[in-house]
Amino acid sequence: MGKRREGREAAVQFLFAHELHSEHTLEEQDAFWTIHNAKTSVRTYAETLIRGVLAHLTEIDAVIEPIVQNFRIERLANVDRNILRLAVYELQHVSEVPAPVIINEAIEIAKNLGGNESGSFVNGVLHKIGQQIRPRGSRGEKAQPPAAEAPVAEEASAA
Repeated sequence: MGKRREGREAAVQFLFAHELHSEHTLEEQDAFWTIHNAKTSVRTYAETLIRGVLAHLTEIDAVIEPIVQNFRIERLANVDRNILRLAVYELQHVSEVPAPVIINEAIEIAKNLGGNESGSFVNGVLHKIGQQIRPRGSRGEKAQPPAAEAPVAEEASAA
């Protein structure tokens, strides 16, 4: 597992615990890292993500809520909610990582840490959010040329 994946997983775990305790103290953070025992580079990356998510939490939740129609953000599973928050933060503020990488990482973390349907749920939500935040061709991502229409498809639509 790569350092960034480990950092993302650690950040999700911290955010999960943080919600349960509803406060962010140095003691809470130190206790988490005592239990987690991550390499310095993993911890540094995770702490950057944690600070970013917590600093932009209201903004991030405002992006997620309209996508999860008929659900308030509080009703989402804690793990899924925090995976989405982390991915949205990265989509908005970590432009050097391509959107497909962020989304794929979130899906894999959801499969690993979430429930049976978490991977599919996170995939569906982040696909919609990714299109809004980083449409193809924005923030350094290369736009894909339009696909050439196949003659078979044209014939089928004409019939």
